[in-house]
Amino acid sequence: MVDVDLSQLPFTLLDDEGREHIRRGIDLAYFDRDEVILETGQTGEYVYLLHKGEVAEIDPTLPSSTSRIGHYTAGDLFGAISILNGKSRYRFKAEQECLCYLMPKALFQQLCSHYPDFSDFFRQSLTHKARLLTEKRADGGVTMAGFMLAKVSECMREPLLMAASSDIASAVKQLNDSHADSLLVATQDTLGMVTKTDLLNALVLEDSPVTAPLDKIAHFNLVTVAPDQYLFEVLVLMTRHKVTRVVVMERNDLKGVVELTDVLSYFSSRSYVVSLQVEQASSLEALSAASQRTPELVKALMAQGVKLRFAMDLLAALNGRIMSKAWEFTIDERYREQSCMMVMGSEGRGEQILKTDQDNGLILADETQWPDIASHMQTLTDTLIQLGYPPCPGNIMVSNPEWVATISQWKSNIAKWASERDGDSLMKLAIMLDAHAVAGNPRLLESVRDELFERCSRDELLLSYFARTALRFSTPLTLFGSLKKPQHGIDIKKGGIFPIVHGVRTMALERRIKATSTLDRLDALVVDGRLDRRFAEDLGEALALFTELRLRQQLAALETPSTPQETNRTNRVVVQTLSSLERDLLREALHIVKDFKQRLSHRYHLEYS
Repeated sequence: MVDVDLSQLPFTLLDDEGREHIRRGIDLAYFDRDEVILETGQTGEYVYLLHKGEVAEIDPTLPSSTSRIGHYTAGDLFGAISILNGKSRYRFKAEQECLCYLMPKALFQQLCSHYPDFSDFFRQSLTHKARLLTEKRADGGVTMAGFMLAKVSECMREPLLMAASSDIASAVKQLNDSHADSLLVATQDTLGMVTKTDLLNALVLEDSPVTAPLDKIAHFNLVTVAPDQYLFEVLVLMTRHKVTRVVVMERNDLKGVVELTDVLSYFSSRSYVVSLQVEQASSLEALSAASQRTPELVKALMAQGVKLRFAMDLLAALNGRIMSKAWEFTIDERYREQSCMMVMGSEGRGEQILKTDQDNGLILADETQWPDIASHMQTLTDTLIQLGYPPCPGNIMVSNPEWVATISQWKSNIAKWASERDGDSLMKLAIMLDAHAVAGNPRLLESVRDELFERCSRDELLLSYFARTALRFSTPLTLFGSLKKPQHGIDIKKGGIFPIVHGVRTMALERRIKATSTLDRLDALVVDGRLDRRFAEDLGEALALFTELRLRQQLAALETPSTPQETNRTNRVVVQTLSSLERDLLREALHIVKDFKQRLSHRYHLEYS
């Protein structure tokens, strides 16, 4: 029996008996340097698991300079597709002396027959493989099934419903009899909600009589969800909309109510009460304590295999609430309707999981009178630093007067940047394109962004200049299509994340897509017909893979803080430290980036620039 490591995918899709069959059925073979292991057109007889050495995958139909399309090192598999398709499409040649484990065709086919997941693995797209890798990382505690797959229907309460004409006295009795904190009010056209606090305020603060009808005190701007939505989504919605209850509707039928306490109780891990701590914080000190727990939440989500998109949504909502409460603690209420605090960059796109540099600005209504605004903005910046958001090295912060302006001034700036088209101007347009309101009056930002789209979306020359930035950094693939492996690692932000983010941002600008999240922009571009769904999904999964690899570096850096000279290390991924599947996914994801850059180059005529 051969002793071989079968602890990685796809062998983890087998049970102990299946892995035992492999150990008993495989053999070890030696191949000399430059020896052809599997020839083009040859019938597949083995699946090869590389133990030592390197193997090149070659397409003989291509010119010799570009024919090397794949590269395999220790732990990699090849030859399975040749068995599934009947013959090999490519040539596999040893680039140095190699030792390979050989799994006979009959054994491989038997495993595929008995283990459908194992068989499917070899036919899956990047999207499916990445999802599989994420799910398999779940380790203890609340798993993907227990956390991500929990549905609203498992956590909702029976709704208490009363007619709008019912009086306050009847409502108080109903709540006491039911031991509930809220009830729904039915009018002819819609539903409203009344809580115990609403009743108390009506009786004590507003001197309403106990005979007053409920529709006079009910709230009608309700957040609704469906029974089959995930509880995780509900937590995000509650945080984003600053509510503690949502109403469950199926089509037009009332099904129940979900309360924040129910959701948090359902998730037993302490990490998930960060949202509640942020909401309940009544002082800057309490808010800072809650804010400092977000890395703990991130670690828990990653350890439990939570899909990155959901994690980003939750953290974006939490960061938004933290900043909003910081605003409430520091800015006088009389100025709030006349101003809008916006976050930009990755925070504006909702793609910043761990706190990084501040990127924020302020929009003021025209004619706003705010004499001591500079000191207030400095206080706000200092408050955010206290909450764990470091100052921006480029000074893109509300404490910088350049990033505080009226609506008219912002629109004038946009016109100036669009006409100048230099590097600094294009960067500022990109920053504003990702802007998202976190406090104050969001309509002010909407007005400014409407001007940006009106000014830029039909300017073909500007779009060409804007798109060119996506090609600024090379894709870290060799001439032959394999991963580069510098000792200090590849820069995953420049080589992978930025081309997708900025390329999609450019297309969103052209199509006047208002979403700021890259994944939401991809969805909108599919609906718009500018991208086919399969390619958009692959771009999204590639971005998620790059982001997760970078996030792991950032989490590791929290344990061993870097020096100023090492600040870029969190963007670097050392290929040699990745598992076989991770290398395979990374290589495939970077090829998708390369394809996307070629599409951008063609669409915006960058090949001639």
